[in-house]
Amino acid sequence: MKIRIKFRKQGMMKFIGHLDVMRYFQKVMRRADVDIRYSEGFSPHQIMSFAAPLGVGLLSNGEYVDIEVLSAEDSRTMVRRMNEVMAEGIEVVSFRKLDDSSKSAMSLVAAADYILSFRPGKEPEDLEVFFDRLEAFYGQEHIFIEKKTKKGVKEMDLKPLIYELRREGSSVFMKVSAGSTDNVKPELVMDAFYQFMGQELLPFTFQAEREEVYADVGAEGERRLISLEELGEDIE
Repeated sequence: MKIRIKFRKQGMMKFIGHLDVMRYFQKVMRRADVDIRYSEGFSPHQIMSFAAPLGVGLLSNGEYVDIEVLSAEDSRTMVRRMNEVMAEGIEVVSFRKLDDSSKSAMSLVAAADYILSFRPGKEPEDLEVFFDRLEAFYGQEHIFIEKKTKKGVKEMDLKPLIYELRREGSSVFMKVSAGSTDNVKPELVMDAFYQFMGQELLPFTFQAEREEVYADVGAEGERRLISLEELGEDIE
């Protein structure tokens, strides 16, 4: 049975890298007595894959890990069992069954939501002017940037990869392309915005938090985003 687990990563856990999070979840499976399936062969390992690993320093309310289990109780019980053995800062939100034909979360990632909040003392002098400029920045037909690649530096248009960019209270909300093909980091967008304003984006200006990760289930040429969580269903 394929299972998709959604979890939050908050507090000091933002400083824990992806490999350590992966090893941590392997221990959680054992401590919570999850009947997880192991691979075959001389060195069996838990069948587990993460969607769009989070960068160090980012918070998140929408992280995903896919596992396979041989058996499971209802979703509410499984969430409780896992949270009982979790360290502070990581919380399981849902435990949902997938169809046997479902693709892994890692291969489905197409977009992600982020909220960027100003750190104390880093706010602009005039928030209204800042967000007026943000609106003008996103209103451009093209947003050309120089991006470093393995082959050097190339110019690319960032605009088609930003699906939403707007004010949310005193923070910046963005929905951007994600995944293995066109993965847009929030700091790339904000760096381009600050260049648009003729300013330099100073380190640690924002605290970034990922809110959700999406798959694109639309027909060819038609984007229709749905959260990875919605692709599964609760076990009753």
